[in-house]
Amino acid sequence: MEMDKEIKRKIIEEYATHSGDTGSPEVQVALLTYRIQNLTEHLKKNPKDVHSRRGLILMVSKRRKLLNYLKEKSPERYQTLIQRLGLRR
Repeated sequence: MEMDKEIKRKIIEEYATHSGDTGSPEVQVALLTYRIQNLTEHLKKNPKDVHSRRGLILMVSKRRKLLNYLKEKSPERYQTLIQRLGLRR
């Protein structure tokens, strides 16, 4: 369930806007999306895990806030990101 260092490095490399970029909204949203997908699978197997469900809700809201920020600051980067991640927004 925990994010492997190698997977995290690949996600950062794929979505980074420049070398050494780990904090841009694109990278943060991509990492959150990966974690959300994993936690969703966990909750399908463990529907009574309320504590993890709360964590999922917090991650989804954080991702939504980052996407809203990106949409305000740079709509073209926002559109590119949601298409690359396959989000429905």
